[in-house]
Amino acid sequence: MTAESSTITGPNAEERHSMIAVAAYFLAEQRGFLPGEAERDWKLAEHQIDRMLERLRQAGQPTEGLSATDIRNALRLWSH
Repeated sequence: MTAESSTITGPNAEERHSMIAVAAYFLAEQRGFLPGEAERDWKLAEHQIDRMLERLRQAGQPTEGLSATDIRNALRLWSH
């Protein structure tokens, strides 16, 4: 595997799921954890994470090993 191909690989399914869970939590937090919107939070988080990962891939940035703080900061920047 070349260095270039290693930068374009993404997180595995378990890592992606964890990233979506973190993002969904932050979305719920932003709306005060009011009940009844968990599914919407998850779907929006899924979309945002996939978009974030694609942007990182296009920029040639590694997409694995992102921390919860990285995810939160990225979502804040890209949601505006």
